[in-house]
Amino acid sequence: MPQTDATRNSTPAGSGTLVSQRGAGGDLKILYWQAPSTLNTHQATGPKDSDPARLVLEPLASLGKDGQPIANGLAAEIPTIANGGVAKDFTSVTWKLRQGVKWSDGTPFSADDVAFTYQYQCDPTTAASTFDRCDGVQSVSARDDNTVVVTYRSPHPYVFQWGVGADGAILQRDQYKRCLGASAANCPADTKPIGTGPYKVRDFKISDVATFDLNEAFRDQNKPFFKSVTFKGGTDPDAAARAIFQSGDVDYAWNLQVEPTTLRTIAQSSQSGSLVTVFGSSVERLDLNFSNPDASLGDKRAEPGTKHPFLAEKAVRRALAMATNRDAVAQKLYGDGVFGKATCNVLAAPEPMTSANTKGLDVCKFDPDAANAELDRAGWVRGADGVRAKGGVKLKMLFQTNVNARRENTQTMLKQDWESVGFQVTLRSEPFSSFFSNSSPGGADRFFADVQTYADGGDPDPTAYLATGWTTGQVASKANNWLLGNRARYSNKDFDALVDRLASETDPAKRADIARQANDLLIQDVAVIPLVQRAAVMSGFAKSLKGVDPSPWDSEMYNVADWTK
Repeated sequence: MPQTDATRNSTPAGSGTLVSQRGAGGDLKILYWQAPSTLNTHQATGPKDSDPARLVLEPLASLGKDGQPIANGLAAEIPTIANGGVAKDFTSVTWKLRQGVKWSDGTPFSADDVAFTYQYQCDPTTAASTFDRCDGVQSVSARDDNTVVVTYRSPHPYVFQWGVGADGAILQRDQYKRCLGASAANCPADTKPIGTGPYKVRDFKISDVATFDLNEAFRDQNKPFFKSVTFKGGTDPDAAARAIFQSGDVDYAWNLQVEPTTLRTIAQSSQSGSLVTVFGSSVERLDLNFSNPDASLGDKRAEPGTKHPFLAEKAVRRALAMATNRDAVAQKLYGDGVFGKATCNVLAAPEPMTSANTKGLDVCKFDPDAANAELDRAGWVRGADGVRAKGGVKLKMLFQTNVNARRENTQTMLKQDWESVGFQVTLRSEPFSSFFSNSSPGGADRFFADVQTYADGGDPDPTAYLATGWTTGQVASKANNWLLGNRARYSNKDFDALVDRLASETDPAKRADIARQANDLLIQDVAVIPLVQRAAVMSGFAKSLKGVDPSPWDSEMYNVADWTK
């Protein structure tokens, strides 16, 4: 794992020396400061729900730290072209399932349960929170009791999109068959799902605590080590940090969003706990609006076909990037490696996809003098008020984000530097619920502002992330109810062509090269300004707890069956 000062004494991956003995470990105490509201992964509203669900519900395979699938789930092996599991044209993947697996109620697990899960998850009327995993999937069918075939509508190099990782939980058909479609709402099974994982639900108090007992039917007779799990929710990050690093009251504390210097200090001095930080694909970024968000345009406001009065000019975008001090943001607000680290890539992970070319670009360096020179050359002249203008257009910007102390502080820091080179910046923050809602005029989807900041990321395979975020076919507009992902209304035929190549190329090395080229084009064109690569995991665990080795691509509980003391 990436190490900060606070993680150098952490238990390294795979360092557990105890031989696991089923049920010998007593109660495992896990603390999430956001409380779970469901134990059905496909109805989850974040890790607070999907992580406790992972103790019970398993995917076909997990995703490891390198983004590659691991056969610790319901699949007997990982499909490849070599073993015949992946079709040579990448239109299907055949999964061979473990034999003899039972649900926690003692009934046999089979391929029919996997096929049923697709039926449940991929019915739009189910309103599954994992519905995006269904994109491009034509069918999931049971060839026999121990074989499942996932078929894609067209060649699909990322064959592990469905049924794998945090969103891949397999449901028991008999328990959920009455909860299909519209009947999925308020399904009783969501509070006590039957699973194949190492634990089974004993009791669940919604928005409070879930308790689990060892699953006697779990396939590995030596696991899990802990007899029970208490999964407590509903406190705050500071209290969670104290519980792991000071009082030692818990074994695992999640998402420790504490002031970085404070967190590093208490973790370093702790006798009871260690801090683990793992970085993934999530990047805090600046969207620049290529359309015109002027309210006077009425129904044409921020619609494709309109042109931003100054951000459509590349010189202005370049100046804005050169006046953006991402290093200061990372150091002051993200602890420079505790919560995040500065980046100029939108593809910050996995490592083979990460471009080294952006390090030398002028738009990736904080240089206010260069920003001023860029604007001077482009004819943007400072007025008496310090704001630059050209042809009657002033560099006046509305900069929006959601209500969040770190993002609002980011706004304040950037505003100061941007105004020093001749922009005028007005800040706005929206409540989380409305900012991430396509129904709100102040939300990210409609993007009725000039600049906005939030975090985004993707799968280990970046095809969908790049296509959704910046291709012409994914431009958000009133016509599609602002549901598409290209909120900035960016359009570049060269970028579209790269993504088309990425979608069809099957050679891993060539795919990585195309992905880096796509990343570099976005940065050089200043289609987006990346700021900080965020930690996917920033949790604390007891020094006595062994086997904790979180992946940035999967649930933090993906290998809980391997945890021991």
